[in-house]
Amino acid sequence: MSEALDIVTPILAGNPSPFPVPAGCYALTVRDVQHYTDSLFRFRVTRPKQFRFRSGEFVMIGLPNAEKPVFRAYSVASPSWDEELEFFSIKVPDGPLTEHLQKIRPGDTVLMRKKSTGTLVNDALLPGKRVWMFSTGTGIAPFASLIRDPETYDKFDQVVLTHGCRTIAELKYGEDLVAGLREDPLVGDLVRDKLIHYTTVTREDFARQGRITDLITSGKLFADLGLPRMGPEEDRAMICGSMAMLKDTKDLCLSHGLEEGANNKPAQFVVERAFVD
Repeated sequence: MSEALDIVTPILAGNPSPFPVPAGCYALTVRDVQHYTDSLFRFRVTRPKQFRFRSGEFVMIGLPNAEKPVFRAYSVASPSWDEELEFFSIKVPDGPLTEHLQKIRPGDTVLMRKKSTGTLVNDALLPGKRVWMFSTGTGIAPFASLIRDPETYDKFDQVVLTHGCRTIAELKYGEDLVAGLREDPLVGDLVRDKLIHYTTVTREDFARQGRITDLITSGKLFADLGLPRMGPEEDRAMICGSMAMLKDTKDLCLSHGLEEGANNKPAQFVVERAFVD
């Protein structure tokens, strides 16, 4: 793709849009859409050849449905080497963006600003034995990128992906992803040896129940996995979820002796504060 994208006529819901592609944006074509529940879906779009990002980063996504379209932060769920870009989204009935985004179909156009950023990247963590990826809901998206990247397994001996949701059905995106990765020719062997997937729900009967923060506090998370409690010598952590979950999990990391890091100052845990509505 070239800069000529800025003058193409975007397509939305099968019809040409009267609005031009804003400057500084790519116009991406929807390749695939999968709906998991009434509140969750994933979609894949074309990737511009010149677009570069680090696994775990996010971008700003919008639709060509207004002269000044609404943009929201979306973590790229596909790894940095993928030829397409994948996103995992909630559906908000009155959300300025997702009210319309949830209706996209293959062939439609999605807008994406050209810059990627974010703190949930391997470079923001110091080397360690294991990395904990704490996620709730669509907060699993950046980790969907990282667990598909061989660099993650080069840096850590153990990768623990925790995913907390309200219902069992909301776990399916992550469960399908991990199951497929175990047979993946690029990272399958690494995933089988190093990746631990720990799921929990809060509103239905399930093998593991409760908020991940409560399971950390009680020690049940570590007991279930046969792992020691987190400590600054061996453990690193990444956190992505609701505002309350971010605060509570950050406090727990601090209480376990971990120090918060950033792109310009790698340390023992990082937090992503980009949200979608």
